[in-house]
Order: sequence, then structure tokens, then C-alpha cells
Amino acid sequence: MDETRAAGEPGIDPPAPQEAAYRPGYERIAEEILRLIAELRLQAGERMPTENELATRLGASRTVVREAIKILSALGRVRAQKGRGLYVADDEGMLGSARWSGFFLPTDLDHVYMLFEFRRVQEMTASRLAATRATPVELRSIEAAAETCRQGHVTGEAALFDRGDEDFHLGIAAASHNQFLLAAVREVRRLQHQSSTIGLHGTVGGHAAEAVEEHAAIYEAIRDGDPEAAAQAAAVHLDNTLEDYRREIQRRVFG
Repeated sequence: MDETRAAGEPGIDPPAPQEAAYRPGYERIAEEILRLIAELRLQAGERMPTENELATRLGASRTVVREAIKILSALGRVRAQKGRGLYVADDEGMLGSARWSGFFLPTDLDHVYMLFEFRRVQEMTASRLAATRATPVELRSIEAAAETCRQGHVTGEAALFDRGDEDFHLGIAAASHNQFLLAAVREVRRLQHQSSTIGLHGTVGGHAAEAVEEHAAIYEAIRDGDPEAAAQAAAVHLDNTLEDYRREIQRRVFG
């Protein structure tokens, strides 16, 4: 997820430190499995240890390992083949996504920050190019996605917000008319979604209202054909989104 949206109500005390630090066992094991793949230098398509071997190696029950595998399968990091075992997911990405997935650890804060740094460069460039290349149809698509995001925020429908957010950012990348940029933006968002799902339970803090306004600023600059304003608006949006991640991580770790 990008800027989603489980904002707490004013006046409610934050959870106690012991509550904030709790993580379900399957999330911890999912992280450990990714770390093990990296340590073993397993490549896309290579066979992984069995569920039993993972359970023994990681000191977890098979049930917990199985739940962790389900998460990693849904995120495209692991492929389970009935009767054959577990495999590192194949790379079908245009820019070699398996190479990125091979070293990216969704709960490593340094990796998360580097990912945001990379995403900032991508989306500033995509917005700058879109401001000079977007067609009327593409502009309407970006505007509609921003409106979907706004509706999701107003109605409290996180799934609607997320759908609009995805369409908005990919719409801008498409309007750059650079297929490499589009592929890179899509891949980085996929990795960021993994970080949110495994490390932050699929939600981040209360940046939704600001994100709606920031989307509007990006769209208006692209519509007005102002490349530098579009790039700057994208930078502000990404910086604020990263700050939201930082706040949520601190809340979970320190309470």
C-alpha cells in the first residue's frame, strides 16, 4: 500500500509498548524465510527447503510456516507446487524483478528507506515527463484516479482509496510514455506493498487526507503542463508518505 489510512481518532491514547511490539508468528516467520532465501542466494525458479525443513531451521511449527508461505505466495515471492515443493517465484518482470526481490527485505528499515529514495526519483521523473506528454485521455484517467482516492478517504473505504492510489501513480507513469519507467514504478510499488503487508499489517498512519491534496497538486501541475511543478509536487508527496511510514514504524516499535 501506499498512503493507507488507518488514522486513529483524536484523544485515543496510543497502544502500550508491549501491544505495539506484538507481531503474529507467521509474519515473523515470513520475514525469516525471506532472509533465508537471501542468505542461501536462491535464485528465481530454484527449489527451497521443505515446510518441515523450514520449521526445524526456524524453530516454528509447520502450521505457522504454512501460514507464512501463504503470505509470501500471495505477494509473489514464493511458489508452492503441489507434490513438488516450494520454489522461489520466477522472474517475469521487465526489469528483472526477481533480482530486486532477492535482496529486498520488507521489514528492514534501511531497505524501506532506500526503496522510497528510489521511488522518489522515479515518480519525480515520471511526473515531469507526464506534464509534457500526457494525452487528454491520460489526463482524464489520472484525474479520475485522484477522485477515486478522495472518495475512498471521504467514505472511509480503504480498498477504494488504495485502488485509486494505485491507478493514480501508474497512470502518471503511463503518461510519461516511457515503458521502462512504468515497469519500474509498478515493481517498486509491489515491493512497497510487501513491506506494508508483512511489516505493518497492511496499514500505515493518518496521511490519507494530505495524500488527497497532494494528488490534486500533482495532477494540476501535469494538467497545466508545468514539468518542474509536477516533479516538485511528486517529491513533496513521496517525502510526506515516507514520513508517515516513519511515524507508524516508531509507534509500533516504541509505543
